[in-house]
Amino acid sequence: MLAVVGTIPDPALPVIQGEAILENNALTVSGQRIATDRGTPALLASACAACATLGLPAPHAFLVGDEGLGHGSRALYAHLADTLPGLTIATLVFHYLMPDVMWHDKVLFAVEAMAVRPRLIADAGFMYAAKMSGQAPAYDLFTPDAGELAFLADEAAPHPFYTRGFILHEDNNVPDLIRRAYEAGNAARCLLVKGSVDHVADADGVLQTVDSPCEETLEAMGGTGDTVAGIAAALVQAGHPVARAALLAARTNRLAGQLARPNPGSRIAEIIVHIPRALTQTLAMDQ
Repeated sequence: MLAVVGTIPDPALPVIQGEAILENNALTVSGQRIATDRGTPALLASACAACATLGLPAPHAFLVGDEGLGHGSRALYAHLADTLPGLTIATLVFHYLMPDVMWHDKVLFAVEAMAVRPRLIADAGFMYAAKMSGQAPAYDLFTPDAGELAFLADEAAPHPFYTRGFILHEDNNVPDLIRRAYEAGNAARCLLVKGSVDHVADADGVLQTVDSPCEETLEAMGGTGDTVAGIAAALVQAGHPVARAALLAARTNRLAGQLARPNPGSRIAEIIVHIPRALTQTLAMDQ
């Protein structure tokens, strides 16, 4: 199965897990109705939409409430460390969690104890934790934006706050940042770098770029990076090679944005509803 791990900005939400159900733009996990505006819920809803289109079972979700103080994240880390060794998961996606190197390593140990090791995808806080722990090469796919890529490229930065200025200012030189990240051992086996131009890369360099269709309104809309990660996860679960899944996800995400005809007041749910049609068209064009 495909499983997604992350947090929701509601400190009252305890650790929950269960099938993610997306109906009429509403996401429900373990009886909890969850808004899909951005963050982990946007990623999860996008994965739901893509899985349904690909004929896959709905994703399984591991969620907790955390407003950034870390209490919920630590509870979810502990839950994962206890439960993962007994589960069968083919693709495991880590999203917004408070970066914690000790807990990251405990979860990675739990992954290694699973009967079949899943493919590992990380975005946001967990990607930071993977880099900070020195375990980035254990992952199959990272999905950073240019700012997050700058942190991965900075071999001296122990935390995103300390990314050196001259590297942050190189966000227009994504290929060089990719090279630096791999040379430092701070990148997953594959990268999907999100931006005005999306880059798919591995240790040999940039494999593909995607720059169209282009909807300028989407550049300022929070959540579009989450949706592309969710689509990529579903495609990996469907059996596509990771780099190919990343490329197809980038194309699909852009097409879904175009189909939504967004305006400055649009919400991410208006993009997610178009993922099935966009993914179907992308796969048809890929034949």
